[in-house]
Amino acid sequence: MSTNGGNQNKLLYGELSYSINGVLFETHNELGQFAREKQYSDSVEKKFIEKKIPYKRELLVGDSGNIFDFLVDDSVVVELKCKPFLLNSDYDQVKRYLQSSDLELGILVNFRSKYLQPKRIIRKRPN
Repeated sequence: MSTNGGNQNKLLYGELSYSINGVLFETHNELGQFAREKQYSDSVEKKFIEKKIPYKRELLVGDSGNIFDFLVDDSVVVELKCKPFLLNSDYDQVKRYLQSSDLELGILVNFRSKYLQPKRIIRKRPN
């Protein structure tokens, strides 16, 4: 997917984000808030396969040595957490992933929270 498609990309990212969020909510509803991070990752992967959502799992980001959980449709980084609450460093981690690639959108989700609230993180381009 090209990252220079204007309105078309906004629509595709919207549809793709909606699909990703659907998978995340299904996983949270099935496993609850007290499973292990690996269980959430495995469930998300299974649902991506079932829904035919193209993804790659646990990819190295550039030459940074960092590994993100999922790259969906070669467009969206999905980072899963399972902790009492998210820290600024969790958001910064996704921002670093985006800055070290040509990707523009990341989704950060914490499965430990009672009410799932995936966070969209957008890489800001210099003017």
